[in-house]
Amino acid sequence: MAKREDRDQGGEFLEGIIEGMPLYAKELIAGGVAGGVAKTAVAPLERIKILFQTRRAEFKSVGLLGSFRKIEKTEGFLGFYRGNGASVARIVPYAALHYMAYEEYKRLIIDCFPNVWRGPVLDLVAGSFAGGTAVLFTYPLDLVRTKLAYQVVESAKSNFKRLVHSEQLYKGIFDCFSKTYKEAGMRGLYRGVAPSLYGIFPYAGLKFYVYEEMKRHVPEEHKKDIAVKLACGSVAGLLGQTFTYPLDVVRRQMQVVDIDF
Repeated sequence: MAKREDRDQGGEFLEGIIEGMPLYAKELIAGGVAGGVAKTAVAPLERIKILFQTRRAEFKSVGLLGSFRKIEKTEGFLGFYRGNGASVARIVPYAALHYMAYEEYKRLIIDCFPNVWRGPVLDLVAGSFAGGTAVLFTYPLDLVRTKLAYQVVESAKSNFKRLVHSEQLYKGIFDCFSKTYKEAGMRGLYRGVAPSLYGIFPYAGLKFYVYEEMKRHVPEEHKKDIAVKLACGSVAGLLGQTFTYPLDVVRRQMQVVDIDF
């Protein structure tokens, strides 16, 4: 009974802390947690995508299912999550900064220009600046994630020899950071950031624009439905990603240009 009361008191205490947080802090936490969960869920497909973009000869020729089989046989199940630690370490602050900055830029624009039209154009501008801000603060982790995912390291139990060039150049996040910085300094950690910024401004702006525009056409009684929000977010993300995908390929190839196995 006493333990139950302690748990109830602890829950009330935590709820009180959350309620007392400013809005931007709640947005920061919500965006970070949502981004981390989403990235982990799609990590295997993200790994395949990076290998398609950077190791064309070895993976693109065998297709999606063939690449899944190749990774499973060479690296095992954990191979699908190679580099995911850096991805989550990046996406949590990235998503948090993205959504928080989006709201803050909207408020700033409205404060500076009170008569501005509060519609899709505002969402497009605020989303673009928010995306650029998030990229600049978290780009080195994106580069580390790509370099770790680029490595295809044979498992000790693997019988699938000689199918890929296999060498572990980087042993983890901190090792990759250290080696990259020693080789090229800060410029090395931001290699490929230009196409990222060229892409993130239209991508982030278009994503928020489409998302908010779709929500405006949803009946009021359904606007808070999770399924509706998920559908709007999926369509917005798909359009934004498709529009800027060529720049994503350029960025990935620039990030691994100095890796020589």
